Amino acid sequence: MNLTVGNGNFATDSRVQLTGTGSLPSAFDVTGLAVASMAAAGTAVAQLCGRLGSLTPVVAVDRAVASAWFGLSFRPDGWELPPVWDSIAGDYPTADGWIRLHTNAPHHRAAALAVLGLPAGAGREHVARAVASRSGVELEDAIAAANGCAAVMHSRQQWLAHPQGAAIAAEPLVHWGPERRVPPFGRHDAGARRVGPRPAVTPARPLAGVRVLDLTRVIAGPVATRFLALYGADVLRIDPPDWIEPGLEPEMTLGKHCARLDVKSPSGLARLEELLAGADIFIHGYRPDALDRLGLSDAVLAGRHPALVNVALDAYGWTGPWAQRRGFDSLVQMSCGIAHAGMEQFGRDRPFPLPVQALDHATGYLTAAAAIDAWREVLDGRVRNARLSLARTAVELMRTGPSLDDSDLPAAESFAWEAESTGWGPGQRLPQAVVVDGVPARTSVEARGYGSAAATWAGG
Repeated sequence: MNLTVGNGNFATDSRVQLTGTGSLPSAFDVTGLAVASMAAAGTAVAQLCGRLGSLTPVVAVDRAVASAWFGLSFRPDGWELPPVWDSIAGDYPTADGWIRLHTNAPHHRAAALAVLGLPAGAGREHVARAVASRSGVELEDAIAAANGCAAVMHSRQQWLAHPQGAAIAAEPLVHWGPERRVPPFGRHDAGARRVGPRPAVTPARPLAGVRVLDLTRVIAGPVATRFLALYGADVLRIDPPDWIEPGLEPEMTLGKHCARLDVKSPSGLARLEELLAGADIFIHGYRPDALDRLGLSDAVLAGRHPALVNVALDAYGWTGPWAQRRGFDSLVQMSCGIAHAGMEQFGRDRPFPLPVQALDHATGYLTAAAAIDAWREVLDGRVRNARLSLARTAVELMRTGPSLDDSDLPAAESFAWEAESTGWGPGQRLPQAVVVDGVPARTSVEARGYGSAAATWAGG
């Protein structure tokens, strides 16, 4: 899987039908990235349908609707979502530049405030004063050492000269692990290790009954597993007991059963291992050594569950000195030069990021594509693990310039929003941006809160 850049913009396979006009305003081809990554996921679905016995269906992507999905796909009807961002999250001038603090999670907020020597209730003005006298890199490193999240703004040239930037540039967009062999499945098998009835897998419902264990949070991974759920996968999302993210739950839980487990406890880890034994695809957002510490390294999982597709994603990549560093889309944009390039492109006096969290969303669709491609290979007895990262997706985006189609996108009200029930109340969802001919993207599992389901597979 590759993202093709031609004439400074993303190009899609000639077999993908493109519709719609307009682009998100940016120093880079963000709408092209949306189209290309969604096309990759849709093409993976189409190729799986072909493997299941049909003609490979045509894939179409609407660039205007794809751009909208890179923002928020859900809007409440008659009620309001909580704020997505914490009150002190954001960009601050330092003694020698700019830094972004990511404090949405309570423990990340606490880490930043502790490093700054501020009390728990400190506001933005207190944070700004404390940050202003500090060196950006020194503060970034101190917050990272305290298990918090922050990123200094670099230019593109500075990032390429940085050891982590150099490491990321040398990584592939999707890193595929070595192949291992398992007995091939029957054409319509949904899983390798389960017995009893399960939904019929057909080209019209290509992932029916495929069990996806989702240990991801904050956009990229949830986008991937939401996409898989829309094509029939049985997705079980697991969150820690204390994880909260109310502003994004209706957005990211569509099609999923959401449970909580404390995997650091013996009972929680034992339950996780039972869930892994019943899973077909495992998608997680742990940093490289996190599962190792739980005794669930890639090698251990491959030995215990040889047919399990294991797809991992992280923020800063899988090699280099920052491979273990926590990160999010907005931080990677600061680190790699995107926010600096936007500042220069639009003549601003402060960091100017992308209009959407495009690294998250694009990596999510690429993760979905990798998972589906890997699953298709499992049906023929070949298993490979895959790894992706937000920072490596950024490398592809920064090979482009502004979109060639610089016309305005249509207003959101012009789209054919679809009514949807959720655990919080009624709302509306954007129409699908990627359409696989004859393969409807739908789910009967409504969006509900984290911890709303039991940590068990449906039907057993």
